[in-house]
Amino acid sequence: MAQPKRLGDQLLEKGIINQDQLEIALYEQRRSGKRLGEVLFSLGFLTPEQLQESVSESVGVSSLDLTSIVPDAEALALLDERFARSYKVLPIDYDKELKRIRVAAVNPDDIMLVDRLRRQIGAGISVVPVLANERDIGDAIDQYYGYELSIEGILKELESGEINLDTTGLDEYAQPMVRLVDSLLTDAVKRGASDIHFEPEEFFVRIRYRIDGVLRQVRLLQKGFWSAMLVRLKVISHMDIAESRLPQDGRIGLTVSGRKIDFRASSQPTSHGENFVLRILDREKGIVPLDKLDLDPESHDQVRLMISRPTGITIVTGPTGSGKTTTLYSILNELNKVDVNIMTLEDPVEYPMTMIRQTSINEAAGMDFAAGIRSLMRQDPDIILLGEIRDQETAEMAVRAAMTGHKVFATLHANSAMGAIPRLLDIGIKPTILSTNIAGIVAQRLVRRLCEHCKKPHPAEPFERQLLGVGDSEPLDLYEPDGCDYCNLTGYRGRVAIMETVRFDSEMDDMLIQQASYKELQDVANRKGFFSLADAGIRRVLRGETSLDELGRVVDLTDRLM
Repeated sequence: MAQPKRLGDQLLEKGIINQDQLEIALYEQRRSGKRLGEVLFSLGFLTPEQLQESVSESVGVSSLDLTSIVPDAEALALLDERFARSYKVLPIDYDKELKRIRVAAVNPDDIMLVDRLRRQIGAGISVVPVLANERDIGDAIDQYYGYELSIEGILKELESGEINLDTTGLDEYAQPMVRLVDSLLTDAVKRGASDIHFEPEEFFVRIRYRIDGVLRQVRLLQKGFWSAMLVRLKVISHMDIAESRLPQDGRIGLTVSGRKIDFRASSQPTSHGENFVLRILDREKGIVPLDKLDLDPESHDQVRLMISRPTGITIVTGPTGSGKTTTLYSILNELNKVDVNIMTLEDPVEYPMTMIRQTSINEAAGMDFAAGIRSLMRQDPDIILLGEIRDQETAEMAVRAAMTGHKVFATLHANSAMGAIPRLLDIGIKPTILSTNIAGIVAQRLVRRLCEHCKKPHPAEPFERQLLGVGDSEPLDLYEPDGCDYCNLTGYRGRVAIMETVRFDSEMDDMLIQQASYKELQDVANRKGFFSLADAGIRRVLRGETSLDELGRVVDLTDRLM
C-alpha cells in the first residue's frame, strides 16, 4: 500500500503553494513546533477548505463537512463538553451494534488523542477519527452542546454565593467570572452581533447586542457582578484596571468557534459606573469577495468599472455602520495580487490582510492621515486606501496621489454620492484638481433582510404604492416581518447593501471645471441612468427582500409623498 504523500509535497504538486511559501512555513514550523498545516493556514497560504482537503489526503483519513451533519444525541452523551472543547473534537454518530463511534477531530492522526478518546468514552467502544476543520467543530460544539445553558449555569453558580469572586490560586477557567465573560463574547459572535454593550444602571447591568444594525437587550445582571466583570474585560483588553476616571481603548483577540475574532474595546465613565462597549471584528464577515456582496447588478457593474481605472480616486460615503469598510476591503481583496503593492492608512486597522501593508493612524505620535500619505508615497505603492478624508490637507494629498498615477480609495462623510462633491469643495479642494481625478463615488446603506422562514405578504396600501411609485391598477403584495425561532422572533435575519453610484467620465469632468451646480451635476447623472438610495431600496422591497418600514428607517422617503 502506497504511503500518503507529505503535505508540503502534495501542495506543491497541486500548485496551491510555491517553494518560497513552503520554505517560510517550514522555518516557522521548526521555530514554533506547530504542525505544517496550521502554520500554512496562519500565514494565509491556505484557506480552511484547502487545509482540510490536503490534510485528509496527506494523513489518509476521511474528511467531513460538519455544516451538513447533525450529530447523534447518543454520541454527544458519551463525550463531556469540556473534553470536546479542550481537544477540539466532536462525536458524530454511535453504532450500537458495532459499538463504534465516529469523532471529528482537527488532528485525527494524533495517536495520543485517540487514546484519550478511548479512555474518556469507555472500554469496548472503538473510536474512528475523521477530519474536520477547527471552525466547524467549534461551531458544532456551540450549537449542539448549548452555550446558552452554560451561561445560565454560570449565573446560577454566581448567584448561589458558593463561589468567592476574589478566589485565587485556581485554574483560570475555574473562575466563574472568567467563564461568564468568555461565554457572553462567544454568544454574541454566534448570534452575529457587531457590538456588545455592557451598560451599568443604578441597580443592575444591562447587556445589549447590536444585531443587523439594531440594538437588542439580551439580559440583565445583578449590579454586584459588574465590578468583577469589568476587571476581567479590562484585563483581556490590556487596559489599566486602576483607571476608572478616564476613557480607555483596548483590543481583545480570541478564537471563537475555530476562527480568530478581534474585539475593539472602549470604556467610558458614566454616572452609574464605567460603560463598556466591544466592537466585534470578524474577518470572515469583514472580508467578502466582491461577487458575494449581493449587490444590485447595476451597482456591481458600476463599482467594477470604477476599480478598473488604472488611476484616480474612488470615494465611499455613508454613516457609521453602513458597511463602508466591508465594501472597501472587498475591493482591495479583488485587487490584491502579487504584482501590485497595496498600502492602507486606517484608524485603526480592523482586519489584517495578507500581502497588504496596513498602518494605523497615531495622531499622538504625529502620524495623522496627511503625514501618513506622505510616508506611503515613498513606499512605492500602486494602490492606496485612506480610512477617512477629514480635512483639506488629507484631501489634497489623496487627490495628488491619484494625479501621480496611483489608484486611491477613501471614505468621506457625506449624505449622498453626489453630495460628496460640495463636501470636497467645502473642505477646500479646487474643482480643476478634482476634474479627471475622481473615478467614482459610492453612497451606501445597510437594510435588514426579511427572514425567509416567516415573512408574510400583505396587499399594498395606497400610501405604500405612492412611496414605491406603483399605480393602483396593478396588483401588488409587499412583505412584512413576522418572527420565528430562526430569526429570534425579529422577522429579520442578515443585512443587504443598497448603493447609489456616480461614475465620472469626460462630461462630468467638464461640468466640474465649469463649476456646475449640484443640480446640474445631478441632472447629468440622472440622464446617464443614476438611481438613488431610495430607488435601490425600493427594488429590494418589490423583490420581497426587505420591508418598506425597514427601508424608511435608513433612507429618507418623505420627498416621495410630495
